[in-house]
Formats: sequence, C-alpha cells, structure tokens
Amino acid sequence: MPAPPASRYHPTRLLGIRSAHNRPIPRAFPRSRALSAVLFLLPLCSPLSAQTGGVLLDTIRAGHFDMGKMWTFEHAPSQYFTRTYGFQADQDWFERARMAALRISGCSAAFVSPNGLVVTNHHCVRGQVVRVAREGENLLETGFQSSSLEDERPIPGFWVDQLIAAEDVSDELLGAMDRAGSVAERERIRGEVSSAIQQRLADRHTGGEGEVRVDVTALYNGGRYSAYTFRRHTDVRLVAAVELQLGNFGGDADNFTFPRYALDFAFLRVYGRDGEPLKTDHFFTWSRDGVEEGDVVFVIGNPGPTNRLNTVAQLEFQRDVLVPAQKAFYASRVAAMREMYAARPDPALMTRILSLSNSLKANTGRLEALKDPVLMVRKAAGERLFQEALDRDPALGGRWGRVIAELAEIQVEKLALAGEYQAFVRFGTGDTESALLSRALLVAQYQGAQAAGVAADTLAALRQQIQRVADLPEALEEAFLEDRLQGFRRHLGDDHPLTLQALDGRTVEGAAASLLARSSLATREGTVRAMEAGSPPPDDPGVRLGAALAATYARYATEFAALGDREQPLAAELGRARFEVYGTEVPPDASSSPRITDGLVIPYEYNGTLSPVYTTFFGLYDHFHSYGPESDWSLPGRWLPPPAGLGLTTPLNFISTADTYGGNSGSPAVTPQLEIVGLNFDRNIEGLSRDFIYLPERGRNIMVDVRAIKEAMDNVYDADRIVQEILTHRLFRTEAEADAAAGVRRN
Repeated sequence: MPAPPASRYHPTRLLGIRSAHNRPIPRAFPRSRALSAVLFLLPLCSPLSAQTGGVLLDTIRAGHFDMGKMWTFEHAPSQYFTRTYGFQADQDWFERARMAALRISGCSAAFVSPNGLVVTNHHCVRGQVVRVAREGENLLETGFQSSSLEDERPIPGFWVDQLIAAEDVSDELLGAMDRAGSVAERERIRGEVSSAIQQRLADRHTGGEGEVRVDVTALYNGGRYSAYTFRRHTDVRLVAAVELQLGNFGGDADNFTFPRYALDFAFLRVYGRDGEPLKTDHFFTWSRDGVEEGDVVFVIGNPGPTNRLNTVAQLEFQRDVLVPAQKAFYASRVAAMREMYAARPDPALMTRILSLSNSLKANTGRLEALKDPVLMVRKAAGERLFQEALDRDPALGGRWGRVIAELAEIQVEKLALAGEYQAFVRFGTGDTESALLSRALLVAQYQGAQAAGVAADTLAALRQQIQRVADLPEALEEAFLEDRLQGFRRHLGDDHPLTLQALDGRTVEGAAASLLARSSLATREGTVRAMEAGSPPPDDPGVRLGAALAATYARYATEFAALGDREQPLAAELGRARFEVYGTEVPPDASSSPRITDGLVIPYEYNGTLSPVYTTFFGLYDHFHSYGPESDWSLPGRWLPPPAGLGLTTPLNFISTADTYGGNSGSPAVTPQLEIVGLNFDRNIEGLSRDFIYLPERGRNIMVDVRAIKEAMDNVYDADRIVQEILTHRLFRTEAEADAAAGVRRN
C-alpha cells in the first residue's frame, strides 16, 4: 500500500540523476523533474521485518506508487503531470488526449487522422482479419493492404468506442445504496440508479455520429463509481494488416520478453452514416522524431482487471489455488491444440492457440510473482500501514477496522473448496471444454427440471441449449475429456463419488474411450436423436456421469458463490476505506475502463545484462538469420532480402515504465505535445507482477515505434495512401492519388 500523499514526504533536496547508461537524463524535461518522475523507485514507508529462505527482508518497504499509476480521466492528475514533466497538463490537454484515444473489443486504439483512420495492434484484430478474408485468401499469411477506399473491407459486428465524457457518480449511487436494508435491496437500488444515470447522460449527449453508450463502472472494488459516456461507431473497415509472421514475430518464446522485434500493428477506418470516412476533430499527430532515452510518454487505454487492491490473504489464495489451477488448464488446452495444428494447420485454430498461449504465459508470470517473497512482504507492509491508518482514526476504525480480518476468514473457508475449484476450473468454457461433459451436465439439469415439473417453455429452452453444443474435433474432444477426468481423480480423490462414476473401474484413458464409444452424448447428432426421442436413457454412461457431475458441481458452485457474495461487499467497503485514507493519490484497480498512465523511456537490468531502450530492423533480420526460416522468427517473402530503401537502423520496438496491463494492447503512447510515438503491445516478463503491484524498477511496457510502422508501410508495403494520410492529414482515395501528391513516379 502506498505511503500517505507525497506532499507529506516531499524531499528537501534533489539529487542529480543519471540514466542506466550513466548518461544524464536527456532533453525531455528538466533534471529536477526527471528526478521527481523516478522518486517512486525509492521506498517511502517504514520497513517490515520478515525472514524467508534465510534472507532477512527487513529492508522491504511499501512504495508510494505500489498501487500503480493508472489514472482516471474524471480525476485527472493535472498537477502531478504539470509539476513532474514541465508542461501545462490542463483540462484541455486531457480532453484532447481522451477524445483521440479509442476502445475496441478487448483492446485499445487511436485516431491518427481527421478522416477516421485508426491504428491498433495486429493481435487485437487478427480474428477480424480472418473474418474478412475471401475464399482462397489467407490474410494472416499474406497480410492485407487496401489500395483504395473502395478496397477497405467492412468488419461485421465490429465497433469502436470514443470516450466523450467521464464523471464520478459515487455520491449519487452510494448515497442511495447506503439507505438499503439488505444486500439484495442494495443491488436493486444500484441497478435502478445506474439506469437513471445512463439515461440522463445519454440524453445529454444525444445527436451526432455514433450511438451514445454509457457505462456505469465500479471502481475500488465497488467502493466508488464512475460513468463513462462513449460514442460507438459500428461501420469499421480493415485498411491494412501485416502478416502474422511480423505481428507475432518470435511467437510464444518472445511473448512477454524484451528486447523484442514485433511489428504488431494494423490500420482500420471508421465511417459515418453517409458511408464516407468519419470526420473527427480529435486525433493524434504522427511523430516523425519518435522517442529518445529519458523521454516521458503517456499511454492511454483500457487496462483489464487487476488485483492490486486485494488483501494479502486474498493474494495467498490466488497463489495457492486459483492461479496454479488456471495455469494447468491453459497448459493442457494449448498442448492439445498445438498437436492438432501440427497435423492439420488452420488459421482460425492458430488464432485460438495464440490467445490461449498468451493466457498461459501470463498466468505463469503471475504465479512467479505471487511466489516472490519480496513482492508479498512489500504487499504486507502496505497492508499494515493501511490498517494502522484505519486504527488511528476512531471513525474509520469503527466502520472498517475489521474488514481485512473478515476477508482473511473467508479465504480460509474457500480453502475447503480448493479441490473442487481445481477440478472444475473454467468448466464449460466453450471450445476448451469436452462437449460430452457439457452435454452431460445440461442433460442432468434438464432431467431434474423435468422431474420437478417446470414449465414447458423452460424445458424447450434447455433442450435447445443441449442440442446447440457443437462437436469438437475428435482429437481435442478426447484430450479435453481425459484431462477433466484426470482432474476429478487428482483433486477430488479416487474414492469421490464423481471420480468413481467417471472412471467406472477403468484408467482415465480407458474411461474416456468408453464414454466416447458408448454414450449418445458423444456427438451432436447422437444427442439430437436422443432428445427427439424424449431424453437419453438413464443407463447411458454419459447420463449417469452427468447425474454425478451435476450433484458435485452444483453443491460446489453454490458454496463458492455464497462465499463470493460475502466477499464482494467487504471488498467494496475496503475500497471505500482506501479512498477515505488516500483519496485520488491511489488510483483504482484497472477495470477495463479508460485510463492514462505516465512512464519514462529508460532501460533495465536483466539476466546479468542491460536492455536497450529500443530495438531496430537490424535486430529483426539478425533473429531471422540466427534462428532460421522454419522458426518463429521467419520472415515473409516480401521482406527477403531487405527491400531497397528500408532503413535498418529505424527503431522498431521501445520500452517505458508506463503502468500498462492486458487491455492496453493497441494503446497509443504519446508525448506532452500529443504526438503518437508508439503502440503498446506487451510487457516484459518482470511486468507480469503488475496484476498485484506496480514495480517500475522491474517492469517495462513494450511498444511498436511509429517510425517502424511508417518505414514498413512506405518501403515494404508501398502503402503511400496511408503514409501520406498520417503525415499530411489529407484523405487519398487511391494509391495513384497519393503518389501524385507525393511526387512519386512509378515505372
């Protein structure tokens, strides 16, 4: 937990600071401001004595920014940015930054021209790239560059959100909820007041392009609430995308590492109601000079949920139960899918593998962070300071003094369900679950409802749900079923009723093979026939397994949910308490809501060496030649040999200490002048601890340098239409028109 506000601990003497290369911090801002920007590296709180592995940890202290720097726009850190970085970060600056940044599904993006041109990461839209491919095309392999406006391909069902207003509505919501007499009544009031807020703000911002949407978002675990008003644009078209080999250069091995050489970008365009490119007053100017070591950057995006406000007891439960179970789940699914892909390559399957591999590596890093005694002692130090602040104030202590202890008691109760959690982790999750098991559970629920005499329309809906469960490829179905049966045995025990029913005296492999051979629920066709006949017979082995599964799973789900229902209000109260103690000095946990974070472009030590602040195209070709054409560092034909004119010294990827997380993919990194210099696409492996704590001395976010994007579009893809648009802000309908404007003469 952070120390009290920095003003109480402001240093009386500023020392000169040098970069990791022992050079003075360069041109971005005065030396004194550079120092204040990195003061978070210094511990500000009293140490907590502890010992682990024979090492005394009494030097571990909580830092002022341990809870991070994911600032909200409704409580914009204007004074902090102005004081620290030496420019006028006023309301107008934050509005221009907010209006040019965008949200897309699961990621972030930015306007980079007044003509609706949008830039984001390739990995944020690679699923859409697959969707817009025409028969015979493999756009992941070949990439895509539209040569004219008419060639830009509509993306069905895709959307882009522009944040037009952000407002703290905590007083209105919490004031109404505090008058409730029960948890159920609080939830009812929360829904009613949220709906009223949404309607009021939607009416206020009605008109103009795009549908107005208002999200009322819980912050500080529900201790505060903010309303975010967006304009949603739904006519979005693919303009350009690199080959997967470039966007995912280095594959899983390079994921969450630096130095890095990925050209992870794509261009989209938003169109207005008239079918023409959207005209927007807010966009980021494309930087020609980029960044240098020591520069400040501001990253704007929508980071996904983090766990920084969790108590130490909650983090220990994640360490011991939740995260190991999730890691094991992803490992099994990725292994099975990779084996299938090796036998039968498919672009859609590869997209799924990449997504799950990312989750696997992220959970691996999260688990390593939770097992780091330094991190956990530092979290404990912050929690102790927070508890002391509550205890010192009778009013705060009287209301919230026992919340941390009560949350710890719930974690003890959750441990009693650890086996069930591990056995059922992510159970029933779409294309990563055995279809037979999904159908078995649904059939058990259907037969139970039928026996209870529920309404016919409810039974009909359940029947349709059962029949909609799609078949998996045989290899995946067998692998997923075996893994789940093995999980029952390992985590519930050989003598558990579910394990006994599932294995029926066989090995795991034998039981899976028997179920797939004998049960009508093994295929969608067999299930439909059985349901049309009334219901699968009770002696069907899948039906018998479903009955045992339903009994165990329902009991576990009910008990675990009940503990969650007790935990969530306490977490919200803890969030309110933190806000009372620290105010906006401590930003809320990430919540997929709009944030802005500041960071410095500085290197870091790793593996006994020192990172550069950026890599170049030279490194990309070095990796290709070092690992070979059959590796994850292979290059498409158009990149070999290096095209004439490609500047190999051009910066490709760079790093900063900006506080980013999943969901920040595609986030624009901008200068104080609001020039875009990069696109956030990853973190280093040390940065995976950011789920729990912000440690800039370890972690870096990784960005595609806009100089590399421009260089590739110009000299590899010959996309002059887009290059000229980002540089001149003019709309060019064709390549020929852009070439003429640029004075380019073609052969």
